[in-house]
Amino acid sequence: MKINVKTTIHQQEGSETIELKVCGRYFEKDGAAFLKYEEVLEEGTVRTIVKVASDEALILRGGAVKMRLPFKLHKKLRGSYEMPFGVFETMTMTRRLEHTDGLIDILYDFTMQGSPAGTYHLEITFQEDEK
Repeated sequence: MKINVKTTIHQQEGSETIELKVCGRYFEKDGAAFLKYEEVLEEGTVRTIVKVASDEALILRGGAVKMRLPFKLHKKLRGSYEMPFGVFETMTMTRRLEHTDGLIDILYDFTMQGSPAGTYHLEITFQEDEK
């Protein structure tokens, strides 16, 4: 399955877009949708799981980068971002969370260690490979 992860970060200085194209898999279980993929960074391989259910989502990353980002529409939630030199507390305030066929769209304000890090727009599109 082809997965395209596009993150646009809006900050006072302007905005920046990061795009990642990976192969992964999609499945549904217990009323939630899951996407799993791996990306290879300089630090090593990062395994990512994105779980989406009606008005909430969770992004888990393991491996070279460890991260837990929970989302619930119109709610502030705590998460964590583990780096080699320590664990940072994160906070997400979800403004939009949509999941349709082939698209996961999350718009959220992101705070790290109590400092606003900008508004993040995460668009994940995915489709089956043509046979």
